[in-house]
Amino acid sequence: MSPPEPSIGTHPVGVGIVGLGYWGPNLLRVLADDAAATVRWICDRDLERLARFHRRYPATRPTTDFEDLLADPEVEAVVIATPVFTHYELAAASLAAEKHTFVEKPLAPSAVLADQLIDLARGADRVLMCGQTFLYSPPVRAVKQMLEDGTLGELYFVSSSRVNLGPYRRDVSVVWDLAPHDFSILLHWFGETPVKLRATGRDALSSGIADVAFISLTFASGIVGSVELSWLAPSKLRRTVLVGSEKMVVYDDCSPEPIRLYDQGIVLGAPESFGQYQLSYRTGDVVAPHLDSCEPLTAELADFVRAVRRRDPMEEQILLARDVVRMTEAAESSLTSGGADIKLDATAPQLLPVTEPAA
Repeated sequence: MSPPEPSIGTHPVGVGIVGLGYWGPNLLRVLADDAAATVRWICDRDLERLARFHRRYPATRPTTDFEDLLADPEVEAVVIATPVFTHYELAAASLAAEKHTFVEKPLAPSAVLADQLIDLARGADRVLMCGQTFLYSPPVRAVKQMLEDGTLGELYFVSSSRVNLGPYRRDVSVVWDLAPHDFSILLHWFGETPVKLRATGRDALSSGIADVAFISLTFASGIVGSVELSWLAPSKLRRTVLVGSEKMVVYDDCSPEPIRLYDQGIVLGAPESFGQYQLSYRTGDVVAPHLDSCEPLTAELADFVRAVRRRDPMEEQILLARDVVRMTEAAESSLTSGGADIKLDATAPQLLPVTEPAA
């Protein structure tokens, strides 16, 4: 996959970035290198952190007040990389100020608030985009193409593991922290939301904050899936396995060969007698397809800047982001309900949305 074409327009898009913690510096780096954008403001409450990044990017203006970004008419777009419980408030204020808005995942702390942000963006005729970087990953797109081409045959199940030793968070559970990555990938691949899910886990380190979770998914198409999430694992693992009737594929984001396609399976023959079946195992080639080199974050932000220039509402992308919030909220609800089945073909439950943690 080649990098997206440069954004169209006669002048760079003026951008303000709020949040310079874990992910914000990456957004700042990419946007500062994009000729189609000009980072005018950087915003963070931590004065030492703010000063450090201002020294690296002296052309920007530092501030601890988000209102400075909204008041600047040369800021056309606001990029938000702050804790989850602040996403709705900041994004709503940005859209109310008629700024195009990019929000890191998840889009909002509840499905109701995600829908409200979408309505605000439509009413203001502004672009609203959620940072779902894996959708721009060459391996993820390669698997999507395999599924569209029918390479795997009928898809049976998917199994995903996203675990590591930390980083531990006190503002959200492991579900809100990690599940949106896998949920966005699965929605992108399958083009459908699950009809129900169930989550179990525990809060081993801190009461009320789950640090390990196991989520079971059931799709109307017949696909079943499982997602394992943990901050308490001995090593980092980012691995997804898809098994189909014809072939199988392993997507390992930590491997130098992130995609491996297996021509393997089981052939079930006709029974020779009552209760007897003939099984044969098919073992063929294992292929690691060539993938184009492209930094997903660069492609994603270039897409956002181009959408701002064209006033492209990015409707499909933002609705997928809303469904990711629905799934995440449902998984958290199941987890806090002791592993209850949550149906997603009805209104998403609103149990325990993410809120600002106690001091």
